Amino acid sequence: MTASARDLHDPSADAAGDRAADVAVAAVDPIEVPGGGRIRIGTASWTDPTMTAAGVFYPTNANTAEERLQHYAATFPLVEVDATYYALPVESTAKLWVERTPPDFVFDIKAHALMTGQGTETKRLPKALRHELPEPIAAKSRLYAKDLPSDVLDAVYGIFRGALEPLREAGQLGSILLQYPKWVFPSNENRDAIAEAVARLDGLRVAVEFRNGSWLNEKNADRTLRFLRDQNAAFVMVDEPQGFKSSVPPVTAVTSDLALVRFHGRNAETWEAKNITPAERFRYLYGREELEEWAPRIRTVAEEAKDTHVLMNNCYANYGTTNAREIAAILAGELLEAD
Repeated sequence: MTASARDLHDPSADAAGDRAADVAVAAVDPIEVPGGGRIRIGTASWTDPTMTAAGVFYPTNANTAEERLQHYAATFPLVEVDATYYALPVESTAKLWVERTPPDFVFDIKAHALMTGQGTETKRLPKALRHELPEPIAAKSRLYAKDLPSDVLDAVYGIFRGALEPLREAGQLGSILLQYPKWVFPSNENRDAIAEAVARLDGLRVAVEFRNGSWLNEKNADRTLRFLRDQNAAFVMVDEPQGFKSSVPPVTAVTSDLALVRFHGRNAETWEAKNITPAERFRYLYGREELEEWAPRIRTVAEEAKDTHVLMNNCYANYGTTNAREIAAILAGELLEAD
């Protein structure tokens, strides 16, 4: 970003907090859509260190994981869990999430790396699972799904699904996000891999996000969206920097009863930067006019889908929480005018 753009889109947590004060309760409840749909708005983290720092988003007396989640769930009706990408979830944790949130609060869960063809550190796998690995594979510091015997990959999905059962039983499991890396391009082999992942998650809502723009180019867009409809998987709409191989255009389309929009910020300088934290990668405060661009598009997809989830992934400090409140206020105003 240029210096002037940086001032506008990275102004400080205090400046973002001043904006949030104007719309403090805007996102507390889902937005009811004419025709019966609902829009839930939240962020893609509630635990990032830049977000939990004193006085940024949480009250100064919210010092525990329980207090922070309770505060978050009193402010937004939706959150995305990112930690499950790095380590398989644990059932006891999901039980605590249910206990600490209202019954209508919803969790979207990011699929584990092994479920989308990406690598994971061997030491992060549960000990029982590591013991099932053949010796040459167990010695590797990093594993990919292609390295695993079929029964071990089965166990990965089994552990993942089983750990989320408390959320499913409580009606608080929103969707499973399958986020594919930029090296997953349109091919029969990759479509088959996505279809297999969706089948393994049968009975759960699944959403698919691409990080390779060729899925949505002129040649492939129709086939991609038709494929997702056939899988009954939600196409994840994105706002993100353009001009990279990993850039997906801001196409809007509904391919299941769930519409999902994720905002990654527009910081091209950090989009593909190496060795930085997610908070730094997505460090970008949207201007209100940028959010207003999306309001009619979100409203349109919300009228077609049963549920619409809007997630701010620009979770540096309070940037995501501020923008989530702002777009909720914008959308509520749009819907009110339509009545």
